[in-house]
Amino acid sequence: MTQSPPQPTVAIAGGGLAGLAAACALADSGFRVTLFERRPYLGGRASSYEHPGTGEIVDNCQHVLFRVCTNLVEFYRRIGVEQQIRWYDEMTFIEPSGRASVMHASPLPAPLHTMPSFLRFPFLDATDKLAIARAMIPLTLTTQPDTGDSFAQWLQRHGQTQHAIDRFWKPILISALSEELDLISVPYAAQVVRESMKTPAARHMGVPTIPLTELYNAAGDYIRARGGELQFRSAVTEFQPETSQVCVQLAQRQQAFDYLVLALPFDGLDSILPDVPESARLHEMLSHFECAPITGIHLWFDRQISDLDHAVLLDRTIQWMFHKSRLQPMRSGSVSAEQVGSYVELVVSASKSLIDKSRAEIVDLAVPELREFFPAARGASLIKSTVIKEVHATYSPRPGIDAYRAATQTAWPRVFLAGDWTATGWPATMEGAVRSGYLAAEALARAAGVTPAKFLVADLPASGLMRLFG
Repeated sequence: MTQSPPQPTVAIAGGGLAGLAAACALADSGFRVTLFERRPYLGGRASSYEHPGTGEIVDNCQHVLFRVCTNLVEFYRRIGVEQQIRWYDEMTFIEPSGRASVMHASPLPAPLHTMPSFLRFPFLDATDKLAIARAMIPLTLTTQPDTGDSFAQWLQRHGQTQHAIDRFWKPILISALSEELDLISVPYAAQVVRESMKTPAARHMGVPTIPLTELYNAAGDYIRARGGELQFRSAVTEFQPETSQVCVQLAQRQQAFDYLVLALPFDGLDSILPDVPESARLHEMLSHFECAPITGIHLWFDRQISDLDHAVLLDRTIQWMFHKSRLQPMRSGSVSAEQVGSYVELVVSASKSLIDKSRAEIVDLAVPELREFFPAARGASLIKSTVIKEVHATYSPRPGIDAYRAATQTAWPRVFLAGDWTATGWPATMEGAVRSGYLAAEALARAAGVTPAKFLVADLPASGLMRLFG
């Protein structure tokens, strides 16, 4: 009786979204996967844990997705958690006075579907709206090259008013790209705009209804069900690529695999590269990356402060409000929202100004600002709070950075790269992370002679007038 060949073995270094996507795709394709994660939980920068000071399960930062994130949606469907995403087709903008404006789609074809609600925005005057409309045309309909200028410079050249910049471009792009406009490359900004306008469904926003690590534990179950293994508190500290295998060094032992996927952040990869000439180019590329921080401010009040699930907050330090006690039903069980009070997370992207502040100082800044937006919060008592600074949240999408984003293949035929900082064609988002994992899995499967080696799914197709522009 002929024995079937042994399963090829793959080590995955990193249990964030990139590593999980690669591991799930490869486990599905007959590889024996072992995933190493230095922390005791999955999710990487999109994770949650029991906060010791509050006794609450908190996400390290609120993460959202959009329908245009086709590979992330497919990944959630693959691991069976798609039903844990709540979708919204409206976005509420609130001024410090409490006045709200809602953006939603109309029956008009893309890219005109949001125009009626945009024209009714009271927080922008006619001059602001005309300036924004002029800028939207090239951003939506043409490809913008990286000339080395920042998006702030691009906006100035295209006649944007200060109000348009502060109340439209900043809320949208700083949240999407986690960086200030004067440090965002033009192609990244244009991609965010174009992708969100290609079809009405593209801008539907999805928010997880369970804590993030609970969401990604399903990926761990998926890997185990296909014969894979997860090793927590196990960091890959070094690797040695050889002709027929890759030796992976852990804290107290070494283990050999057929292949290795390094699904690590750019600032975690540099230290584990082998001391060989082939590492020089990768070291040089990594040196060009800088981190962009995100801060999450978690506040628990004794009563309901709003009936909104989420909102964009204008003109203040805090940028988004996510009403976690409404978004995550598991937090209240059978108790009504009014009885349980409000748990909200406030998000500040590109939060460099908060890094050196104490947690108490940040809470003292955020609570008065929140009460400007939500009158009901003025009579509510703050029960407890915490602040989570994700200093290394994303890479800074600066002009010229694309030249240093690495391909998934490396100088070593059995070693592959994944991570939102690699050359995915997308900025540092959950979608970019999943794409990188699928691209690494495709390249590895091809190297192993496994067919079909296609995991990446198609982009959301354009509709309406956008079909005329590719």
